[in-house]
Amino acid sequence: MSTTSITMTGYGVSPGVACAPLARMTPPVITDPDEAPGANPAHEVQRIRQALTEVAGQLSAIATGGTAGAILEAGAAMAGDPALVQAAAHHIGQGVPTAHSLSQAIDAYCTQLEQAGGYTAERAADLRDIRNRAVALLMDVPMPGIPRPGHPFILAAEDLSPADTAQLAGGDVVGLLTEKGGPTGHTAILARSLALPAVVGCPQAAALADGTPVLLDGRAGTVEAHPSPQHQQQALDDAPTCPQPGTRGPGRTADQHAVALLANIGTPADALRAAQADNEGVGLFRTEFLFLDRREPPTLEEQIRAYSQVFDSFEGRPVTVRTLDAGSDKPLPFLQLPREDNPALGIRGLRTATLRPGILETQLQALVTAQRRTSARMRVMAPMVSTAEEATHFAGLARSHGVQTVGIMIEVPSAALLAHDLLPHVDFVSIGTNDLAQYTLAADRTAHALAHLLNPWQPALLTLIAQVCSAAATLGRPVGVCGEAAADPLLAPVLAGLGVSSLSMAAPAVAAVRDALAQLTLEQCKNLAASALHAREPDTAATAQRMSQTFLPAASERREV
Repeated sequence: MSTTSITMTGYGVSPGVACAPLARMTPPVITDPDEAPGANPAHEVQRIRQALTEVAGQLSAIATGGTAGAILEAGAAMAGDPALVQAAAHHIGQGVPTAHSLSQAIDAYCTQLEQAGGYTAERAADLRDIRNRAVALLMDVPMPGIPRPGHPFILAAEDLSPADTAQLAGGDVVGLLTEKGGPTGHTAILARSLALPAVVGCPQAAALADGTPVLLDGRAGTVEAHPSPQHQQQALDDAPTCPQPGTRGPGRTADQHAVALLANIGTPADALRAAQADNEGVGLFRTEFLFLDRREPPTLEEQIRAYSQVFDSFEGRPVTVRTLDAGSDKPLPFLQLPREDNPALGIRGLRTATLRPGILETQLQALVTAQRRTSARMRVMAPMVSTAEEATHFAGLARSHGVQTVGIMIEVPSAALLAHDLLPHVDFVSIGTNDLAQYTLAADRTAHALAHLLNPWQPALLTLIAQVCSAAATLGRPVGVCGEAAADPLLAPVLAGLGVSSLSMAAPAVAAVRDALAQLTLEQCKNLAASALHAREPDTAATAQRMSQTFLPAASERREV
């Protein structure tokens, strides 16, 4: 094998640099359609039911809370769905071998999920993991999973399931490399929560053999196979001098302009961990964990208990709650929403309340009750608000239930363009850059081939953020950013320069963002923002990013892991 250095690129989704040998995931077993079918169809169906039940138990056993835990519990619920057994039973009735029957049934569901797009498509990887685990049990072969070479390594895979990623903490994995995936998939989200350098969407990685020495840069999105001794030494030399967090406390620019640094959380377990970190509160509390994969909505008391746990964790600090963000792209059976050909543009977020208003009203009642029991500094915002009429309606409904601080998410261009009409009705806004980029650039968040369009440095996206900030400044309203863009130390000063007053991110990202802001004055941030807004061809997003690196060299330094 040639040892010539080869550099390939993907999407850097979790910052840091790792230099180590590559090790591949144990591949899933391939089922044989020509294998002899079982003699007793009823017995074979029961074997499938037992295998799926065992897989559900495995996933629940490793769901120890946090972001990963919520995803794994949702996977356990998927494994327990009787529809999988029914679909496999249909194939068994046609004489198809047992393991292949289950594989066919689950593959068909995966195709449906991928065709639906949005968040639904991202869950196909979860379902394939369930298939691989159950098939291994049926065929009595080793379970696919993470290798254990006994030394630090960079884990390579076609894609990673939440079950795989959740088991990485505290192990020998120092970096992640996948052939598929994008910046908003589960691998990216969990890698950031674990502070593991990661590059996804790098199809060339399929050619790398086990043991190949690799230098991976999770910020730049580059992967160098067989790095030169000089590059390897450079990475090692950087390790002892890797800058530690130089500042603590509230986010500030060099001239003490405040930019609040907040955490994104998804469960009460997330809240416990984030509350122990150095941040100023919660900028995005995703409440979907209570609703996923349920046939009936959670009761009022269930919700009160869960919200109270979160509020108790952040006593004295603000907690910004996003009301249920579900719909056709995050299907919840009890919502009973119609099937849509284009769910990303369908009934989701606040729009679900037009068909099931009781769900939102119960949630608001639960939130206010939990706040009063805990004396929390609660703020509540609605997702997918598109018009001033929707903002007015939500604000009135929330206040009628006792919510004192009401906001909305800016996720669609119409809301950004007409921010001056929406803002008078609410107390604050938070920009969801993931969806705002998706809708502005007409690029599905799950489409690998379009991931470059979702770069948060796109001037079109920055222009919309600037427009929202300008309207907010006129009316004296705070503007937060809670999308993945908030976690980028290079972009944070740009957002501050545009007028963003708070940044919310995965808790491990706060320290680097705090340090980046502390290096520049507000005036320098404004100059940087102006440069980014006016970046031009050949690659406007990359040009803006490079200009920021010249202003803020320390934030772009490589970090050895």
